[in-house]
Amino acid sequence: MQIIYKKSFENQLLHIIDYISKDKISASINFANELEKLISLIPDNPFKYKQSIYFNNKNIRDMQYKGYTINYKVNFEKDLIEVIRIFNRNKPPLA
Repeated sequence: MQIIYKKSFENQLLHIIDYISKDKISASINFANELEKLISLIPDNPFKYKQSIYFNNKNIRDMQYKGYTINYKVNFEKDLIEVIRIFNRNKPPLA
C-alpha cells in the first residue's frame, strides 16, 4: 500500500514542528522522524489502531502519538493509506 499525505496533514504537522522547534530544534526533528517511521508501518497492519471517534467510517483510524491524534483512511480499492490530519488529542479540530 502506498501512503499519501493530505495537504491538511502537512500544514498541521508544519505548525506542530514549528511550535516544538521554538523550545528545542532537535526535539522537533526527532518528533517528525519518529512519526514518519510509525506512519510507514501502517501498511503492514492498517487496522492496528482503533476506528476514529471523529468520523463515522470504519476505514478511518485514530493513531495516537505523543499527545497527538493522527487520522488516516485505509482505501483498499486504491491500495492507499491517506493520512488526513494531526491534532492535539485534547483539542479536537473544528473540521
